[in-house]
Amino acid sequence: MPVPEGAHDGPDRDVRRRIPRTDVLLREPRLSEAAARLGASVVKAAIRQAQESARTGRIPPERTGDEAVALLPRTAGGLHAVINATGVVLHTNLGRAALSAAARRAVQDAAGPTDVELDLATGVRARRGRTALRALCDRVPSAEAAHVVNNGAAALVLAATALAAGKDIVISRGEMVEIGDGFRLPDLLVSTGARLREVGTTNRTSAADYAEAIGPGTGFVLKVHPSNFRITGFTRGADACELTGLGVPVVVDIGSGLPAPHPALPAEPDAETQLRAGASLVTASGDKLLGGPQCGLLLGEEKLVRTLSRHPLARALRVDKLTLAALEATLTGPPTPTAEALSADPAALRSRADRLAAALSAHGIDVRAVESAARVGGGGAPGVSLPSAALSLPEPFAAALRAGRVPVVGRLEAGRCLLDLRAVPAADDERLAEAVRSAAGG
Repeated sequence: MPVPEGAHDGPDRDVRRRIPRTDVLLREPRLSEAAARLGASVVKAAIRQAQESARTGRIPPERTGDEAVALLPRTAGGLHAVINATGVVLHTNLGRAALSAAARRAVQDAAGPTDVELDLATGVRARRGRTALRALCDRVPSAEAAHVVNNGAAALVLAATALAAGKDIVISRGEMVEIGDGFRLPDLLVSTGARLREVGTTNRTSAADYAEAIGPGTGFVLKVHPSNFRITGFTRGADACELTGLGVPVVVDIGSGLPAPHPALPAEPDAETQLRAGASLVTASGDKLLGGPQCGLLLGEEKLVRTLSRHPLARALRVDKLTLAALEATLTGPPTPTAEALSADPAALRSRADRLAAALSAHGIDVRAVESAARVGGGGAPGVSLPSAALSLPEPFAAALRAGRVPVVGRLEAGRCLLDLRAVPAADDERLAEAVRSAAGG
């Protein structure tokens, strides 16, 4: 039977004709700006997806442009900025320390050509990262010199390679730790060509144990802070000050990178105290308690640091200009988000939680303000509980919040989703509230 003329010109075809063409949408200011910022292919993909939604009737044709804009990612990269409401200040899965506004601005300024290895006054080559290294030594006055590599494990690898390849590293059995994600310290050290000379026992090691193990083939004595666990009871350890007269360098890996003592973390080792106690070299991470970018810090005697910095491996482990810029701004700038989270007043956190809970309850959301216990994270201050406050929501909110436009990561506890405010800046309270309202469907 022949198809009547005009049969394909029904309502469905009229809808498709009203869907804006791709070239028309690309000229829309919001989408043309996004193409310059994110790339044309990303914007075209969003447009095609929006057009398909219009064809299937999910949205009206006149909403195609709005839908394409809503589908665009915030950045050209695959990482998503999230709100850390886990109650873990330095959450490894969330990138550990959040950079300060000063550090973020420094990274932006350093993104183009910089004088990273150039003396502008003379026009000749200069030491890489010289101002950041000076700032690091200023922050830890007992350090004669400093060097920076790409992470904390790399700092220890460089020390072991430069000072103990083919030699012994004397280390307590109680400090043969696993540092996360299956990486074990003994394996890391042995991979450098060093030999491990284990002394003492899991729970007790004395200075005499170290002294008996030292000989002509000793590269250095290594003290490792067991940052992600605690051994209590019948224990003993030797401090750096007890090991300084043994005739070999004493290297102390403090792990979390605390530059000086912190009142909220009295048991956490810091670089200044260890160097004053006689450590030859201190290694640490920069993206933990220091609150800076991911990097590894080496501080100590000038002769040792010079040896490390001139070793061929140092070139492979060096950091880029963005890391140096962020590190220097962290050291010289205002308090970091990490410092602010550690010093947050529990009463102020509870007040914020009460205000947020009241505002969200007014939208019909099942929410209440509760007391919470936060922690440092990142291997720092194991066992230390930080009094905090949180929003308590029904469990399904956890997944809905992670899937939001601005993902919020909380934690599940006793069948409820808790949004702990310890690591959430007060300036993000409205963003947090908006995310909760969106997850609730409002």
